[in-house]
Amino acid sequence: QVQLVESGGGLVQPGGSLRLSCAASGRTFSNYAMGWFRQAPGKEREFVAAISRPGSNTYYADSVKGRFTISRDNAKNTVALQMNSLKSEDTAVYYCAADPRLRLGVPYEYWGRGTQVTVSS
Repeated sequence: QVQLVESGGGLVQPGGSLRLSCAASGRTFSNYAMGWFRQAPGKEREFVAAISRPGSNTYYADSVKGRFTISRDNAKNTVALQMNSLKSEDTAVYYCAADPRLRLGVPYEYWGRGTQVTVSS
């Protein structure tokens, strides 16, 4: 089992920044690729970003490319999502996920409970 706990969500104005963090515990963190997903009200959960197990490869949804950055610290068992130039359409619950295989879609094995991000003036 891998336990994931997200933090760092909140209310931010359009154009602002937030940094989400996800702390992992349980099995060896470096054995898992990590992803961030989001789900807005009335919409399906969608892929945001992913990072390979050593952190050498990153992938982004087109909607966040150039604005969001995913990173990980295998020594601290954490993965982060730096979000800049936020837009109202970024408003959603953001989820951290872990899987032994790097995936760019929803079926990750382990999920956190999510953290709310609201972008509004």
